[in-house]
Amino acid sequence: MRIIIYGVGAIGGTVAAALALSGQEVIGIARGAQLLAIQKDGLVLRTPEKTERAQFSCVSDPTEIDLRPDDAILLTMKTQDTLPALERLRATGAAGQAVFCVQNGVANERFALRLFPEVHGMTVMMPAAISGPGEIAAFSMPRHGIFDIGRYPGGSNAHDTALAEALEAANIATFVSQDVMQSKYGKLLLNLSNILQAAFGLDADYTHLEALLRAEAEAAFKAAGIPWLDVGGADPRRTQLMQQRPIAEVGRLGSSTVQSLARGTGSVETDYLNGEIVLLGRLHGVATPANTYFTELGTRMVRDGLKPGAISMSEVEAQLSVLSAMPGR
Repeated sequence: MRIIIYGVGAIGGTVAAALALSGQEVIGIARGAQLLAIQKDGLVLRTPEKTERAQFSCVSDPTEIDLRPDDAILLTMKTQDTLPALERLRATGAAGQAVFCVQNGVANERFALRLFPEVHGMTVMMPAAISGPGEIAAFSMPRHGIFDIGRYPGGSNAHDTALAEALEAANIATFVSQDVMQSKYGKLLLNLSNILQAAFGLDADYTHLEALLRAEAEAAFKAAGIPWLDVGGADPRRTQLMQQRPIAEVGRLGSSTVQSLARGTGSVETDYLNGEIVLLGRLHGVATPANTYFTELGTRMVRDGLKPGAISMSEVEAQLSVLSAMPGR
């Protein structure tokens, strides 16, 4: 089995480097300075315990790869980039290869299943960041992270087992699930606070807003008949396998949304995190004013070029007080 990492960012880079260092055959797909750095010198993986340099092939587009029937294709871009990525993948002639959505949110699997028959979901619990071109920081020990993996929309098969074995050998704790989407919906609840950290900064106390976003989400899940699995602090695997530690050479970088705004990437994934709750609320008659507000705020921060921490807590609380009294939000 060869593993293709489509999107060598924070998560994709950690996975690609860890797999390559474990002896697995890896091909990355990247762009810009990251692509050039990997092609020139490989990818540096910094962890709380050590720093290693991984060497693997990296290209700019899937059409540069001569696909094999047994390739495992891991989508590791953010959801807003998934649809064009899938079209590029289809342009290579991909058909029966296993496609794994190693992404936050719950929309990617459905996008992929329209085009490819063998789609798998993966719940990503991996604190990681791009610390510079050609450099990834993974802040967890003793494992780089925890993944749940399974076929979409349900069950599992040999593709899951094979990839789980490869990831385990690469120091990523991986659990095969018969209903991986329950885990992914649980992770979605955690990711609702990504925009809060981006709006108010790394040190802000936004626990009351976090609770509000989660309460709306749980009400929407219940109305839609969607079960979820708690993969947050109550999950014992986190204490045993994924303890976050600082890395001497790397500062605090925050959530993926914080990183996107800080780097000025031109988009954030809030539409597919908080926006997923808004969609479920509209479909099932559940008011979601807080998630609606923060979905719109993510768009405004990108449009206006605002950096993390640029939003006033008092301004937001005043706006939410007004919106909560309005119907249809």
